[in-house]
Amino acid sequence: METINFNDCTLFFLEKHFELQKTDEIPMLTNWLQTNITLRSEDLYTLHKLSDLLRANAEHWNEQDLSMHFIGPIFSIVSFTKPYRFNLFAQSTITGVIDNINLTGRVDELIASGYRQPETPFFAFNEYKRQTDPNGDPAGQALAAMLVGQSLNDNTKPIYGCYVIGSIWRFMTLEAKRYAISKSYDGTDFEDACQILRILFQLKEYCMERTQAPAE
Repeated sequence: METINFNDCTLFFLEKHFELQKTDEIPMLTNWLQTNITLRSEDLYTLHKLSDLLRANAEHWNEQDLSMHFIGPIFSIVSFTKPYRFNLFAQSTITGVIDNINLTGRVDELIASGYRQPETPFFAFNEYKRQTDPNGDPAGQALAAMLVGQSLNDNTKPIYGCYVIGSIWRFMTLEAKRYAISKSYDGTDFEDACQILRILFQLKEYCMERTQAPAE
């Protein structure tokens, strides 16, 4: 059986080998992106500082800088930890066999059911690429992780994803063989940063809907 790593995946490869098709619009993605969740004043204050910091550094920050100073704090505002229900896991390796191909790789951030270890993935977040020199195909790598997540969900549930290049965020959804990619959201633009945060809060709501609270 052939083994393919996420790092070697491109959109072309995934479309060819797994018969995926990109579509301009999936209602699931549209509804996710159009969320109008109200942000708290304290979150807006923190987000303003983070957006200003990103604006001053996006052109030269490396992946670790982006993760530590912007992406990590954004995820912390939302707080994806629900003990024994779902959690946010960093640098997790996931593997799935799809159409007789062993697809495997490490995901920068993964939201999955489980608490201490990931079980069923819902969301794959990939590629804190430098703005000036991105390598590989971040969209393809993120989609590959989403495809494995789909297989671990018995192919019956939609999978969400996102990838970042410098200050630019793009969100993704995968349903059956169809995937869609959002427009760009620039974290250095405060209004875009606010919508990024709303989208992540909406994602948390989806995770709540997909899981059950532990028995008391």
